[in-house]
Amino acid sequence: MTSRSASQTKPKGRADRARPRSAAESAALAPQPIPAHAAALEEARRAGLFDGDKTEHVSFRAPPALVEAAKREAGLSSTTELGMLALAMLARPDPLAAFFRRTEGRLGPEHDLEY
Repeated sequence: MTSRSASQTKPKGRADRARPRSAAESAALAPQPIPAHAAALEEARRAGLFDGDKTEHVSFRAPPALVEAAKREAGLSSTTELGMLALAMLARPDPLAAFFRRTEGRLGPEHDLEY
């Protein structure tokens, strides 16, 4: 086992500190929205739901574990982004629900609902 003398040790200073990340590096490392979530945001944009000023204030309290789990699941790091995604997903129409409304009571005679 060899030991270094004080003159052989690396001086600690600015050179040993990690350099700050560039904006591109930070963006590449940031969680990315899952494609389905990105599609919900894009659909809301196309529907004009993001147009205009952001004047409506939404505020509520939630358990930190719920917020963190939702951000992790959505691939988001910002609580604001999470709120926008949640609103966009609730505002978009559910195609399955629309199908059920359109076809309610229209099963043909060959459909047997008995078990």
